[in-house]
Amino acid sequence: MAGSLAFLSVDYGASAACPLALAVYGDAESDAGIDFRPTTDAVTVTNSFKMVLDKGVVLDGIVMWTSGVSRPHGSLMYKCPTGDVTGDELAACTVWQGVVYSADDKGNIALLAAEGTDAPQSLIFPDLGPSLQMSSAFGPNGFSKLPWDVFILKGCQE
Repeated sequence: MAGSLAFLSVDYGASAACPLALAVYGDAESDAGIDFRPTTDAVTVTNSFKMVLDKGVVLDGIVMWTSGVSRPHGSLMYKCPTGDVTGDELAACTVWQGVVYSADDKGNIALLAAEGTDAPQSLIFPDLGPSLQMSSAFGPNGFSKLPWDVFILKGCQE
């Protein structure tokens, strides 16, 4: 997968679990991948990742827990400006937002936990494909294969 990090395959029957901060996920529909990274300097961000799509398109992803009714709110951004960014600029480059769910190998659904936990068997990004199809990242100058909402654990980064 272009742009992804190297990873080791994971055999959950014989090896230790992978920490979520180093997990690598893949989508069977489009060969899209997700590489988690340790979140280092953000107080409110609980998870950081890159989503790699076809044609080398990379989306930056973060997860922050909401207040009130606690939920892991995920955002995927494409070509966001850096530095001191306004809310309007951030909204313009956000291509997907929603609650991120996880599932274990028995199909039990849960909310995505913070990065200090073991990586779940799969991740669910509700309505990911339709949201990305409406984004500036999709089309002749961007990616062409829409990912499905479910990503399966493929390995752990070295």
